[in-house]
Amino acid sequence: MLAETICSAASAAGLGIAAVTAYRKRFLAATRIAAYSLVPIGLVLTGVVQWVTDIAFKPSVWLGFGLLGVAWLLFITTRAVERRGGGTRKERKAAARAARDGAVEPAASAPSLGAGVPAAQPQQRERSKKQSAASGSGEDFSDIEAILKKHGI
Repeated sequence: MLAETICSAASAAGLGIAAVTAYRKRFLAATRIAAYSLVPIGLVLTGVVQWVTDIAFKPSVWLGFGLLGVAWLLFITTRAVERRGGGTRKERKAAARAARDGAVEPAASAPSLGAGVPAAQPQQRERSKKQSAASGSGEDFSDIEAILKKHGI
């Protein structure tokens, strides 16, 4: 009852201000003020104010909002733990089994240093390794030489 009275008073005051504004020949502003001042009384007549006051002053409603918040926090926490843990239990077991059995092998034995060497030519790589080992110095400067030749040095 108190909320309805306050909304009615606010609407009456707004309409009074709109009348004074219209008297000063500012009709556009007066129309806008009148529109804003009719909103509170419209909310009272539709029952929205009664519904909001029923929600705001009932402890059971606040308890319901609290339980919804707790449920939301639990949901978010389980999602974070699941992402950090590596997925579902079945996925973790499969990953552990694969790691234990050694089923995961690297795709290449050495990193690729250039875009021109395709992965389908492992024999050529083995020959270059044998040639560098046979050179006797124990160090392979072919990469550095290729870079220097590329830059004209």
